[in-house]
Amino acid sequence: MTLSTEFLDEIRARVSLADVVGRKVKLVKRGREHSGLCPFHSEKSPSFTVSEDKGFYHCFGCGAHGDVIGFVMQSEGLVFPEAAEKLALEAGLQLPVSTPMDREAAQKRADLYEVLDAATGWFQERLYAPEGADARAYLERRGVVPETTAVFRLGFAPDSRGALRKAMNARGYDDDQLVDAGLMKRPEPDDGPARGPQDLRDYFFNRIIFPITDRRGRVVAFGGRALGDSKAKYLNSPETTLFHKGRVLYNMARARQAAHDTGEVIVVEGYMDVVALAQAGFPAAVAPLGTAVTEEQIEELWRMASRPTMCLDGDAAGQRAGFRAAARALPLLKPGRSLGFAVLPANEDPDSLVNSRGATAFRQVLDSAQPLADVVWLMTVGDKPLNSPEDRAALRVELRKTVAQIGDPDLKAEYGREMDHRVQQAFGHSSSGGFSARQRDGGGNRGGNWGSNRGGGGKWSGGGTKGSYGDRRGTWGSQSTTMRIGALQSPEFLRRRQDQVLLATLVNHPAVLLDYAEDMAVLKLESADLDHFRQVLVDAIAREPDLDTDALKCHLSEQGYSGLLGELLSSDVYVHGKFARPATDSLAAREGIGHVLAVFRERQAAADTEEAARQLAVDMSEDHLARIRAKQALGHEDEGRTIDLDRVTAAGSSEID
Repeated sequence: MTLSTEFLDEIRARVSLADVVGRKVKLVKRGREHSGLCPFHSEKSPSFTVSEDKGFYHCFGCGAHGDVIGFVMQSEGLVFPEAAEKLALEAGLQLPVSTPMDREAAQKRADLYEVLDAATGWFQERLYAPEGADARAYLERRGVVPETTAVFRLGFAPDSRGALRKAMNARGYDDDQLVDAGLMKRPEPDDGPARGPQDLRDYFFNRIIFPITDRRGRVVAFGGRALGDSKAKYLNSPETTLFHKGRVLYNMARARQAAHDTGEVIVVEGYMDVVALAQAGFPAAVAPLGTAVTEEQIEELWRMASRPTMCLDGDAAGQRAGFRAAARALPLLKPGRSLGFAVLPANEDPDSLVNSRGATAFRQVLDSAQPLADVVWLMTVGDKPLNSPEDRAALRVELRKTVAQIGDPDLKAEYGREMDHRVQQAFGHSSSGGFSARQRDGGGNRGGNWGSNRGGGGKWSGGGTKGSYGDRRGTWGSQSTTMRIGALQSPEFLRRRQDQVLLATLVNHPAVLLDYAEDMAVLKLESADLDHFRQVLVDAIAREPDLDTDALKCHLSEQGYSGLLGELLSSDVYVHGKFARPATDSLAAREGIGHVLAVFRERQAAADTEEAARQLAVDMSEDHLARIRAKQALGHEDEGRTIDLDRVTAAGSSEID
C-alpha cells in the first residue's frame, strides 16, 4: 500500500496529536503546548512536550521526537504503514485504492474480517452454553482462569453439525463467505453420491477454539483442540485470502506490544504454552502454527525483538527443531539480529513447567539461553568422525559452507573467526598451526550435550573426549553436566565478556558505579569501544552523582551508545554474571564488582610484568630488573606463570613471546 504525502498530511490534520498522546500520558496544558512525563523513559519531572501547532512531540530528557504517526509507531511497536492505517481509520479516512478491482478485493477482505469476528463471538458463547461444560472443565484442569479465557477469546465448537452455519446465516452471512473464511468446506467428489454441492461441512466440531489474529489483532483463522477421539489433536483453519500459516504466529498482536515494552519474545510450540505463559507473566510468547518456524516468521520475530528466544524441548525432536530454526535464520542474519536457544528440562513443556514449578523456574530456563553460534557449531559437528587429520579438515570445510550461508559480509567474517577459534580450542591447534600438549594427549572438548537439566533450564554443553577425539556424546537433555560449549570461546571473546559484565553491572547499579568511580577512572579496558564507554560512564556519574539507571541509559543513548547498551544489557552478558542484572540487589552487585575488579588488577599486573620484561630484554638495567622482581614478589604472576629473568636477559624477548 502506497500512501501519498497529501494523504499522510490529511491524517496529521484530522487526528489530534494531544488526544493520541493523552491516551498514554497524562498531559497538562501550558499555554499553547502540553507537557507530561515521558512515556519512553522513567522520569520524576516532566520533560515531555506536545505542540499541536507544530505537530510534533519532543522529550528533552531522552530525545524522543516525532509526529502523530511516529508516536503510534514508537508507543505501540507498529511499522509505518500500520500506524498510518490505524490513524486513517480513526480519522474516518478511506484508505486509497487504485482500481475498481482493488476496491472490490478490499471490501471482500473487510467482509471476511467481519465474518471471522462474528464466528469468534459465537464460539465464545458456545463455551459458556451447556454443551461447553466439557471444554470448560478441560481448561480448568489445565489451569486456565476465566480472565485468561476472555483475553484470548477462547471458545468451543460444539459437536452438532451445521450449528455454526445456521447461526451465521441467521446473522446475514452467506455460505460463500463461510467457505472463503475457512469456517466451512464443500464436499469432495468422493464423499458420497448423496452429498450435493451446497451440502457444506463444518471445519471445526467438538474442539476448543483458539482465535488466530494478524499483527493488528484481527481474527484471520482458528486453531482447534479436539476433546474427543480424533486423528488430529490440533487442527488449523485452511489457507484463505486472509490466512497464510507460514506468515502468522499465534498471539502475535499481543506479543508485539509486550515485546515493545520488554524487549523479549519467547517462541514456544503450542497454543496452550502461549496461554499458560501469558497467565504466568510472560505476555510476549508466540507459537508457530503446527509447523517448523519459517523464514517469514523469523522476520516477524525480529520486528518484535532483536534476539527472540526459541524455547525448545530437551529431546531429539527439540534438537532438530533448533537446528532447523538456526539453518533458516543464517541467510537472514544482520548485525544486531540473532536468536537465543533455551532448552526445557526433560519431560516438561512451558505449560507444565509454569504450572508445576512456577514462573521463576521458567525464567531460569530463559536465562540459560545460549547464542546462535553454539547451535551452528553443534549442528555442523554433529556425529561426524574427527579422529584423523582428514576428518578434521572435512569439518573445517563443512563449517565454511555453513558460514557461507550468511548473507551479511561483516557477520559472515565474524562467524568465520568464531568457528575458527572453536576449532582451535577443540583440537588444541595453536595460532601458528602447531599442536598443544592437550591435543597430543588426546584431549579436546567439543560440543555434545544439549541441556544439562540441572536447576531448571537445559544448557548447551560440550562432551568430554575421554582420551580420544571419538567420544562426542551427541545427546540433547543429558542429566549429566559436562563442559559448556561457551568454554570453547576464544580467550579474546572471554576477556571482552568480562569487560561487558563489569560495564553492565555499573549501568544497572549507578550507586555501585559511584562507589567504584576512582577504580574505574584508572582502569584500562582492552576493547577501544568498551574503554570509551567506561570513560563516559565515569564522567556522567562524576557530574551527576544522583543519576538513576534510566537517566544514565538516556544520557548514554544521547552520547551515541544506544547500540552498545543493547549489547551490554542482554541475556548473553547476564548469563556470565548474574549480579549484573537490574533485579540484583546492590549488595550482591557490589560484591560481584569487587571480584571482577580483582581479576582486572591481576590481569593488568601480569601485563605490566610482561611489558617490563620486554623492556629488560632491550635495556638490561638494574632498575628494570628490580621492578620486575618487585612485581613478582607481590604475587602478580599470571595464574602462577613466572618469567625466567635469567633466560630473558640471555635470550632477549623470545621467552615471553
